Amino acid sequence: MTTSTRHHRFRVWAPEKRSMELQLVSPVMRSIPMKKTSDGYFEAEVPDCPRETKYRYNPDEQGYFPDPGSHFQPDGVHGPSQLVWHDEFMWTDSDWRGYPLSHLVLYEIHVGTFTEDGTFEAIIPRLDDLVNIGINGIEIMPVAQFPGARNWGYDGVFPYAVQNSYGGPNGLKKLVDACHQKGISVILDVVYNHLGPEGNYVGHFGPYFTENYRTPWGMAVNFDGPYADGVREYFIENALHWFRHYHIDGLRLDAIHAIFDHGATHFLQEINHRVKSYAEEVGKKPLIMIAESDLNAPRVIQHEKIGGYGFDAQWLDDFHHALFVKLYPDGKTRYEDFGEMKQLAKAYTDGFVHSGEYVVTRKRMYGASSAGIPGYKFVTFLQNHDQIGNHKDGARLATLVDDATLRVAAAALLLAPYVPMLFMGEEYGEDRPFLYFTSHGDPELAEMVREGRKTEFTHLLGDADPPDPQSELTFSASVLDWNKRTQGKYADLLLWHHRLIAIRRTHPAMQSFSKTDVQFTILNDHVWELLRQDETGQFQLLCLFNIADTSYALKLPQNKGGWVYVMVSHPSNGKNIIEGTPVSDEQLILPPKTAIILSGKKQAAIHREVP
Repeated sequence: MTTSTRHHRFRVWAPEKRSMELQLVSPVMRSIPMKKTSDGYFEAEVPDCPRETKYRYNPDEQGYFPDPGSHFQPDGVHGPSQLVWHDEFMWTDSDWRGYPLSHLVLYEIHVGTFTEDGTFEAIIPRLDDLVNIGINGIEIMPVAQFPGARNWGYDGVFPYAVQNSYGGPNGLKKLVDACHQKGISVILDVVYNHLGPEGNYVGHFGPYFTENYRTPWGMAVNFDGPYADGVREYFIENALHWFRHYHIDGLRLDAIHAIFDHGATHFLQEINHRVKSYAEEVGKKPLIMIAESDLNAPRVIQHEKIGGYGFDAQWLDDFHHALFVKLYPDGKTRYEDFGEMKQLAKAYTDGFVHSGEYVVTRKRMYGASSAGIPGYKFVTFLQNHDQIGNHKDGARLATLVDDATLRVAAAALLLAPYVPMLFMGEEYGEDRPFLYFTSHGDPELAEMVREGRKTEFTHLLGDADPPDPQSELTFSASVLDWNKRTQGKYADLLLWHHRLIAIRRTHPAMQSFSKTDVQFTILNDHVWELLRQDETGQFQLLCLFNIADTSYALKLPQNKGGWVYVMVSHPSNGKNIIEGTPVSDEQLILPPKTAIILSGKKQAAIHREVP
């Protein structure tokens, strides 16, 4: 039985401040002086705190500001903070045990544009659509409170508070609980390298930032300077906060290359260690930690005991770049260091394409080899919020290539030896854009964002301006059109994704993530073979890809057990193909812009003569 009031201890870190006043704003306004502790915190005990009490702090009589550790900002980034009684939520997922990372097929979601309503609860009715095609993990773009109602989430300023316009804390809990009931893991995107500019009040309390480093998005977080212990604890506790109070299954840390720490134990090592310790203590399910890294450094996913950061996996941008430019050659204007077939081969067999070579865009030698690292340590994608949203028109792949190429692309991603991730709408070929949008209340900041986007795309736009990030039309243009997925070509592509994911789940060759069980054969600049096999070598999956406008005649690899058809990407080519039909001839014609998937029988000896 819940009560209308309860005892609450207010606590805020402000090691350099002399005094702190707690102001309870509602339901009755009153002020309470706080006591400073030896560890730099100020505390105040309130024995009769009403539910949903709103409050703020006054450090050194400098003004009233929201709580840096606020769990809810119902009135936005400039309003008072509100208490959240987490134990009142009635969870129904006590039997949920999650999945190992290697079992996941991920699906990235932006809450605001996934549905017309743009809330957590509006996602719930769509979960069955995801389950039906085989999605078992969603990755949610940041939900930490940001200014306004329209934002990608990377301008968040209250890491512990759930965005009010999305539905706040209870909305997120309802979504996570529903996901677990449907058999879906939830990965949450978090940002620990910077805080956004508007509503950023943490600097009024403590030395959260440092001048020793800079990020492209603002002041760097103080992870290794004076008082860094308190800052590190603030962000480490934030990670545990999502696991403890929201039952999140994993975190994706944004741009870890902009997290600077020259101490003996890197912040990233410490946070991964603490998360693993918490997972062992709770003992219910694996807690997954994924990094976005621009370093091409194996240490990101190596164990802490050998000097690694200890992440379970990282996003593999090189795979995207290598595949994207082959599918869409004009993409070389954005990824000028990619475009060769041997780079795509390396992306499949090694991981990092740039592993110590000179890279033109970076003007230096870059990266280290990831050869031999298991495929489940990498998350791959053909589209995500960055790669689409940072295109000058927010263009999705469906607007850049034809339908046949989209099918080949899906097979190339979902049959790769990595953990795949789709971007919302990709499964049916959504052709609405995903643009960059904001709703800053500060006019000067809004204009700076507009000018920044213009400058970024000057070489691509000519005299044209990119869509105005502040315009509500920019945001509304990015909302998914769910009606498409059951119609015509969209429904066909949706079915193709469903079948590919089914193969991924059921074929023995797809269960091995060892690079020694992967062979990539270049047949020409537009045609390649991908051979996957299980750890015993008894089961093989042969994937043939042609992205050219012309057919290609090839001789199949020798296989004593023979090959049988599994799927053909183009309906007109595959309409007479029944799964399990033997391939009648060693010579096979690979039609234009087609993927053909074959399966090898048990005890087959594979040998490929490279032309």
